[in-house]
Amino acid sequence: QVQLVESGGGLVQAGGSLRLSCAASGRTFSSYAMGWLRQAPGKEREFVAAISWSGGNVYYADSVKGRFTISRDNAKNTVYLQMNSLKPEDTALYYCAASRYIAPTREDEYLYWGQGTQVTVSS
Repeated sequence: QVQLVESGGGLVQAGGSLRLSCAASGRTFSSYAMGWLRQAPGKEREFVAAISWSGGNVYYADSVKGRFTISRDNAKNTVYLQMNSLKPEDTALYYCAASRYIAPTREDEYLYWGQGTQVTVSS
């Protein structure tokens, strides 16, 4: 079992930056691929970014490619999402999740979820 707690969300102006963090419990963190997904009001949850267990492979949704960077520190049981050049359409509840899949880009490929952290980007 893995428990995940996100932090770092907030209100930011368009063009600004935020860094989300996700702290995981358990000694098996490094055996999971990790991802960030988000859900905007009235919309379905969507994939944002994922990183392999070793950190050697990363995957991004087209909408965030070149602006967001996912990384992990297995010694600290933490995964990060650096978000730059934020846009109002990035406003959403951001979830951290853990997966046993190698390259999880679908919601149903994730096994454990955090409670989410709100990101609001004003225009």
